[in-house]
Amino acid sequence: MSLWLEIILRTLSSVVVLFLVTKLLGKRQISQLSLFEYITGITIGNIAGYISLDTDTEWYLGFVAIGTWTIVSVGIEFWTLKSRWVRGIADGQGTVLIKNGSILETNLFKERITLDELLEQLRKKSVFKVAEVEFAVMEKSGEINLLLKKENQPLTPAMLGWKMSKETEPQTVMMDGEVLQEPLRSTGKDEQWLRHELAKLKVKPESVFLAQIDDQGQLDVQTGSQDGSLAPAKQTARQQLLQTLQQCESDFEQFGRFARSEEEREALLSCSRQLKQVIRQAQPELK
Repeated sequence: MSLWLEIILRTLSSVVVLFLVTKLLGKRQISQLSLFEYITGITIGNIAGYISLDTDTEWYLGFVAIGTWTIVSVGIEFWTLKSRWVRGIADGQGTVLIKNGSILETNLFKERITLDELLEQLRKKSVFKVAEVEFAVMEKSGEINLLLKKENQPLTPAMLGWKMSKETEPQTVMMDGEVLQEPLRSTGKDEQWLRHELAKLKVKPESVFLAQIDDQGQLDVQTGSQDGSLAPAKQTARQQLLQTLQQCESDFEQFGRFARSEEEREALLSCSRQLKQVIRQAQPELK
């Protein structure tokens, strides 16, 4: 086999092995790697380079080395899950930089952080005055997190004693022109409703780049153009009442289909029919 072809095959083999090893070791970002994981990454990368280019030795020994490093790394990761002492050695511990509003110079020196670097990190957290900080810690990943003093913390509904209703995450119901059936069903809507709403917005289904339904049942459509987000015009109180009645009627009918007894089923479907009649009579006034 010619040398260049051997190098190509070795390199492709290294890529496949590195991909599998990376999947096995997890998907932490570079900033989240512990010291041992960082060393492991560098070492495995060097071994992969050796496998690709060192044609004078038995190349398969490189895969043995990668396998050994992988087993050791995975073993230590599982060990750190079980032992706090091992976790402290392998991953390190956080360092307090500001306590009770005072900068701890000794800990800054220990982590080799200058005041300029500390102030820069605080500015990234939208804090421009050290006196506003009650507590700051450098995490194992190198990121600095902080707690503002009570008087400098943003006002929240909980501070005012307000009880807020629960909010659920928006459901993505269309992507690249394709309807995602499972998220759509979880919102209580169906494909017919979705196509009706798109028709009201004068948007073809194949033109939809992204469509989401929020916890209020409102559809937001992105076409991927400069037109921005397309959403139905804000409804009047009468239109909201009509939509609520229609949703209730639909819910009664759906619950009736899954009723546990014939009596319960008939009661729910009867409510659905009566409500449908009310909607038909009131619809001219509620549009």
